Amino acid sequence: MSYVRTFLPWIVFAAVPSIHWQWGALAALLVAVVVVAQQRRTGVGFDALIMETGSAVFFAILAAVAFADPHSATHAYSAALSSATLALIAGTSLLMGKPFTLGIAKRTTPPEVWRLKPFIRVNVVITTVWTAAFGATAVALAVLAHAGHGHSATATLVQVLGFIVPVLFTVRYVAAAKTKATVGA
Repeated sequence: MSYVRTFLPWIVFAAVPSIHWQWGALAALLVAVVVVAQQRRTGVGFDALIMETGSAVFFAILAAVAFADPHSATHAYSAALSSATLALIAGTSLLMGKPFTLGIAKRTTPPEVWRLKPFIRVNVVITTVWTAAFGATAVALAVLAHAGHGHSATATLVQVLGFIVPVLFTVRYVAAAKTKATVGA
């Protein structure tokens, strides 16, 4: 559930028909702000809301661009820019030593394991995979947009795979790490 909440603004943006991209960006911004506010009210720190906060900033900028010029060339590349932004946020979280998945993992993991090296290592690996998936998706979507297929069924499939692949990896990797920790204990 935490991953759905984290990426809900992106899901909302993707669900709004491309022709109404400015409204999709605004709806995604509103969802991002609500998610951040709701999580802050429950005591979640900004260090655990890296992706959510970055999403709010991105959608604020995108909504401003989209409403200023709904026919902007940015529209054709909005999906690629979205994935590139996700890669940038995830990659920056790695460079800062705060993989964005740590905030998600801490919501379902006891505090006594948060500082353990295996827990941190698992999150570094998972965040690295998400970063690579977002980066590859951004490149593929930029190529499709450049070819005039930025809002095609192929582009939609690329976007879906850009989330499905790291989700499947995360589920399997976490299960393997838990099994390894249980066997090693």
